[in-house]
Amino acid sequence: MTEIGLGMPQVPPPDYPAEVRARLEPDAKEIIARYPDSRSALLPLLHLVQSEEGYVTGSGMRYCAELLGLTMAEVTAVASFYTMYRREPGGDYQVGVCTNTLCAVMGGDAILKTLQDHLDIHANGGTSADGKITLEHVECNAACDFAPVVMVNWEFFDNQTPHSAVALVDGLRAGHPVNPTRGARLCGFRETARILAGFPDPRPGAVEESGSAGPASLTGLRLARGERPSPRVGPPRTAPPADASPRERPGSDSPEEGEG
Repeated sequence: MTEIGLGMPQVPPPDYPAEVRARLEPDAKEIIARYPDSRSALLPLLHLVQSEEGYVTGSGMRYCAELLGLTMAEVTAVASFYTMYRREPGGDYQVGVCTNTLCAVMGGDAILKTLQDHLDIHANGGTSADGKITLEHVECNAACDFAPVVMVNWEFFDNQTPHSAVALVDGLRAGHPVNPTRGARLCGFRETARILAGFPDPRPGAVEESGSAGPASLTGLRLARGERPSPRVGPPRTAPPADASPRERPGSDSPEEGEG
C-alpha cells in the first residue's frame, strides 16, 4: 500500500492480466510511436484501454502510466477531466441529448425528459436495465444548424423530436441497424473507442458518409474565406415618386414636417 493525501491508505489497482497486455501491446506501441514526446500519447491510449473494457478502469490507467512514465495522479487527472472517458461501466450505446441553449429551446429538454421516462433513467449518465443505453445530457456539439441534436456514440442524429428519439433508442435496444443522419452505420461503444484511439474505421463507407455541417455554418465558413454569399432575391419594389414625403417612402420612420 502507498500513503497519499491525509494519510489514508490506497491499494494500487491490479495490473492487466498477461493476455490483455499481450493483446494491447502492439497497438499501444503504434500509438506512442506517433508522437515525438510519448506523454502526448495519453489521450489515444486512454481510448485504447477504454475499448478493452468499455470504460477506463484503474488497471487501464495503471497500464497507461507505466508505458508513458507518468504517475497515476497524472493519468487520473486527464481521464477524469474529459467526459468522453467513462469511469464506470455503461451501455453499448452512449446517447447524449444536447441541452445547450439552442437545442434546449428547440425541444432538447423535452427529448431528454421523454427518454428519461421511457428508459427509466433519472440520473445523468445512468444506464438502462438491459445494459444497452447510457443516457446523458451533453453540452453544445457544434451542430446548432440541426437543433435539436441527439448523439449516439458521437454520431449525429439531427432535427430530433421526442417521438423520433424514442424510436431511435428502441431500435438500438432491439439490435436493428441504425444509421445516423450523417456518417456510417453505428458501431458499439468499444468499437468507437478504438476508432477514437486513431485506428482505421472498419465500417464500409465511413469516410465517404461522414457528412457535412449545415448551411448556416457553411455560410460562415465562406464568409471567413472572403467569399461573397449568394444574393438574396426579394420581390420587386416600385420606386416612390421623387416628390413623395418621407412618410410615403418605404422604410421611413420620419414624421412629416410639422408633426410631433
